[in-house]
Amino acid sequence: MSFSVVIEPRALTDIQKAIDYYDEQLPGLGERFNAAVDKHIAAIALNPFYQVRYKDYRALPITKFPYSIVFYTDEVYKVVYVIAVFNTWQSTEKLPL
Repeated sequence: MSFSVVIEPRALTDIQKAIDYYDEQLPGLGERFNAAVDKHIAAIALNPFYQVRYKDYRALPITKFPYSIVFYTDEVYKVVYVIAVFNTWQSTEKLPL
């Protein structure tokens, strides 16, 4: 059974900043990043039980990009909350945990 996914405003901002950055580097690369994020969020919706990274928060690395999708799962209501799309080259002190 699939879980619903709620993408928090902070995560949407993270995604848009990354898309803008990649489009500045190479036109069309931002679109590829966005497609990768969509693919990984779909995978999370099907199976949100990835490795716990901190307390109840889980993270799924995005293939071919140095980012991870940080989320937590409400198993009772079958909802996944994406709280950040984090650049793994940055300090973890910037995570909103």
